[in-house]
Amino acid sequence: MGFFDKFFTKKREEDLDRGLEKTKSNIFSKITRAVAGKSKVDDEVLDELEQILISADVGLETTIKIIERIEERVARDKYVSTDELNGILKDEIVQLLAENNTVDLEDFDFPQDQLPYVILVVGVNGVGKTTTIGKVAHQYKQRGWNVVLGAGDTFRAAAVDQLKIWSERVGCEFFSKGMGADPAAVAYEAVQYSLNQKRDVVIIDTAGRLHTKINLMKELTKIRNSIGKKMPGAPHEVLLVLDATTGQNAFEQCKRFSEATDVTALALTKLDGTAKGGVAIGISDQFKIPIKYIGVGEGMDMLQIFNKKAFVESLFK
Repeated sequence: MGFFDKFFTKKREEDLDRGLEKTKSNIFSKITRAVAGKSKVDDEVLDELEQILISADVGLETTIKIIERIEERVARDKYVSTDELNGILKDEIVQLLAENNTVDLEDFDFPQDQLPYVILVVGVNGVGKTTTIGKVAHQYKQRGWNVVLGAGDTFRAAAVDQLKIWSERVGCEFFSKGMGADPAAVAYEAVQYSLNQKRDVVIIDTAGRLHTKINLMKELTKIRNSIGKKMPGAPHEVLLVLDATTGQNAFEQCKRFSEATDVTALALTKLDGTAKGGVAIGISDQFKIPIKYIGVGEGMDMLQIFNKKAFVESLFK
């Protein structure tokens, strides 16, 4: 690894550490208090740990799974000291993420046997969807790929304008049919344009539909089907953007959107703004959808490829 590779790796680690600081403080300050004066992990410590994980929005089902695994280790080993608790918790979280289709990726990349690579981006208003699109486009542009942004959120003029601004900022192409156009037609034609122009990546925005509105969710299915008609096998990725600060509401959004669009990857934004970063662990476990990106700050390069080993290492520093 060269000097600049080491420099950027170190910077990513530092950005991740800062981004998870609130969650780390929330979890480990409470664990420290829970084990104070105790020499071994007993039922009282495990009860405290359960409440700590739930308060960090790991989720009830996932929390119970983690506690049961720790109980099994305590029963097997007969005696587990409180000094070992952090290490055991770390091991179990890594194992959970490994079981849930979350693969450690090293860089922004994609299969290149069939271009363009089509990404359909979904999520409710306010989660940072358009900003995430811009940051993903920036990362691909940095690596030399030709990127097209498709303005499929045609219900709000501001959404179209915002995506256009991001395309100009990043230096990629912008495809739009204007406000009020049929979103499915925009998606179809954006893919057609990218095929004709031999572009590498096309990222299609969609309206920030409320996940409780069945008719609007059905339209997402229509958009996906429209893309598939133009390019069999596409979209290659359906990326659901979730705001980590919304906690349990993110679980409900994930459920609804995955039902409508067969979500294949997740982006968790605003991890730096919450003490409840445990949502990453719970959502990965409950939905078996891999986390691909995490947002750890506002800067253009603060959207990181999610690496479970780096995430857990940072969480337990």
